[in-house]
Formats: sequence, C-alpha cells, structure tokens
Amino acid sequence: MQFAHDWFVPVQDPLSGVPQSDKPPSYEENICRPEVISTIESKIRELSPELRKLSLDIWNHPEIMWEEKYAHDRLSGFMASQGFFVTPHYLGVETAFRAAYTHPPTDGKAREETRVIGVNSEMDALPGIGHGCGHNLIAMSGVAVSIAIKAALEEHDIPGTVVLLGTPAEEGGGGKITLLEKGAYEEMDACIMSHPSSGPPHFSAIWPGVACQPIEVEFFGHGAHAASAPWEAQNALDAAFVAYASISALRQQIKPDHRVHGIIVGRDWAPNVIPDYAKLRYIVRAPTWAELEALRARVKACFDAAALATACKIEVRLGEGYFELRNNDVLGQEYANVVEEKYGIRTVSSGESAKFSTDFGNVTYALPALHPVYSIPTEPNGSNHTPQFTKSAATKEAHEATLKVAVGLAATGVRVLADADFARKVCRGVMCRYREKARQD
Repeated sequence: MQFAHDWFVPVQDPLSGVPQSDKPPSYEENICRPEVISTIESKIRELSPELRKLSLDIWNHPEIMWEEKYAHDRLSGFMASQGFFVTPHYLGVETAFRAAYTHPPTDGKAREETRVIGVNSEMDALPGIGHGCGHNLIAMSGVAVSIAIKAALEEHDIPGTVVLLGTPAEEGGGGKITLLEKGAYEEMDACIMSHPSSGPPHFSAIWPGVACQPIEVEFFGHGAHAASAPWEAQNALDAAFVAYASISALRQQIKPDHRVHGIIVGRDWAPNVIPDYAKLRYIVRAPTWAELEALRARVKACFDAAALATACKIEVRLGEGYFELRNNDVLGQEYANVVEEKYGIRTVSSGESAKFSTDFGNVTYALPALHPVYSIPTEPNGSNHTPQFTKSAATKEAHEATLKVAVGLAATGVRVLADADFARKVCRGVMCRYREKARQD
C-alpha cells in the first residue's frame, strides 16, 4: 500500500493573496460558554510543557503504520497518568488504544441520557521521512483535547464521556477503518480531530479532501533469453508499460479534479532476460467515493487490456478505500467561531485544491465528525510528506499553533456534551443512524 495524503496550499486570489474560500455556513451565533473556554485554555496552558515533550518524544521515535509500539505505550501511559481508563491494544489491534473518562450526572439524570464525544490521535510516520505529515502533532493534539474536555467536565459539573482513540496506520493502512468495522466508534455521538498542513499564518480549513484507493497489480509472464529466443516469452515488463501508457492516455479524458498516479516495480531484472514478473502500485483519487468507483473501473480496464495484449496473467488487489470527508457543518461552525474569536484564526471551507485523503473520511460517513486542517510555519516547497515538513513538525511554532486549534476542538466537544439543543443540531439527519443503532443494540 502507498500512503494516502497529497496536500496542496489553498488557491490564492491574484490581487490580494488571500485564499479564495468561503467560511462554513453559520448555524450558531453564540459559542461555548466563556468560562468553559477559559478552563480549557488554562488546562492546555498548564500542560503545554508536558505536551511538547510528548510530541517530541513521538517525533524522535518515528514508526511506520502498524508498528507504532513506542507511540502506543507513551500515549496510553500519559493518558492513564491523567486519570483516564485506558484499554491498550484495543479490540485486538496491537497499536490501537482507548482512553476514556466519564463525569457522571449529579442531578439524578440517568447515565444513558449523557453523550459521548470521541477524539482521535494518529501516530504513524512515513517510511524514510519520519513525521513528514505531522502525526506527532496530531497525537499530542488528541491528548490535549481529551484532557481539556475532562477538566471542563469536572470544573463545571457537566455530565458526559470523552473517549480518545489511538488510531494507527493512517498512512495507507486504514487503521480507523479497521477500528470502525470492529465497533470502536459505535458509542460516540460525534468525533473530532485535526491535521497540520502548510499554508498562510493563522489559517484553518474545513476541506472535504478526496476519496482514495490504492491498487496493486501483478503481471506474470514467462522469461526467455532476450536475444536467442524472445518468441518463447510473455513479457511482464511490457504488460506493465502497456498499462502505464494506457493510463497516461486515459488522463486526457478524465476530469481535472480526478487523479491516477503510480509506479512500476521489478524483481531480479536483467537486460538480457525478458522479465517474467512486474508489479504496478497505483492510487486512484476522486472528489467522492461514487466518482472514484467509476474512475477505478476505467483504470482497471487498462490493466486488463495490458494483460490481454501481452498474454500475461494478472492479479489485481484493492487496498483500503478512503472516503472523502463529510465534515459536520454545525461542529465546523462552532470550531471556526472559537478559534477566530480567541486567536484570529480564519477558517475556510472551499476544497477545490485540497487533494488530500484520510481514513477519517470513513468515520465521517458513519457519525457526525470534524477534521479541520490548520497551518504551521514551513519552509518554501516544504509541505506535507517532505523532509522539510518533518523538520517543521518539531518546531515550537507548530506546537503553539496546534494548541490553539486544540482549544477550539475541545470547546466544540464540550458543547456536544453540555448543550442538548446543539447536540441535536449536530446529529440532525441520516448521519446519526449509526449511533442510534448502537443504542438499540
């Protein structure tokens, strides 16, 4: 599998240099109570040195998907020290964990009437690059948000539960999809997380991203001496190149916001031996999962045609499909209001040039959820998935930007738990059938 992100900075207005984007639609004029936000800010400020150390520890121990053992132990241990009930290796996933805290109702209400807010911490690094997508910051942010929500529940006697999931293997492995299928999100009324990116200062975005699916194709032929008996061969390398060329031709007839990109991989090749094996690793992307399925069928036809043309056998394997993000508008507006009022961070929602993919998209299909992107200072040409971004993800400035966003997310999460009318607006529509089914079961 290949990693799933492909980040771009927002489109710039040619005159003003300001991103051409619309703010999220307004559903709420007021925001989470000021005294609650003050509690959240105070707790995050108090923990900032420890959170910084936590982030750098994970940054200094990069682990690729499904191998996040250090991060799992470090994060789950930290949450336990903060009074959370921790379940390591959650649901049989070796590097996943669940950390939960419940503040019970004190007014005689039944516990069943309280709500659950979920938070996600990603942990995995990129092969050869380290934390070039800033997952050390995402891991730390999930911790900060969860602990700040706990502090607000205790200080203001708000009944509810906060659940932090440590979610492995975002970079191609679909860790959240595995947890989703195992029922990890069934208890949640909503789920929140954030992601760092390059971009202008004081910038945040609620982008839909794109749907994404990796495809691995193997061609099996028959080897022969390339000079003395080439007619005896079925050339697997030719099959790969015919497929590659066919997809290159296909690109002229696909939509501008669709993407197909890939590489050819060999095994024991030599110029005087016709290759009997070749592999293609491709990723298909489209704005929606429905569009991706249609594009995928056209791409697969190129693979099949190449096998037919070269008399090679073919095996096609589909990787985990990442859905586009369906960010919840009500959660998004609350978050945007808080970070703009407190820190002057402008949140936009246009996604025309945001071609990233994440397994959190699948979560947003299942329940109300929010995944804002925010900018950290980066070097020129040093956006996500570069060694330069790895360096940026360890800076103090990136840490401070992450904590500001964490305040906004924590305030949004608390409001889901504290404000029944707000929670109903969040949950309005088909998105909440997942949670209602879990309650009935």
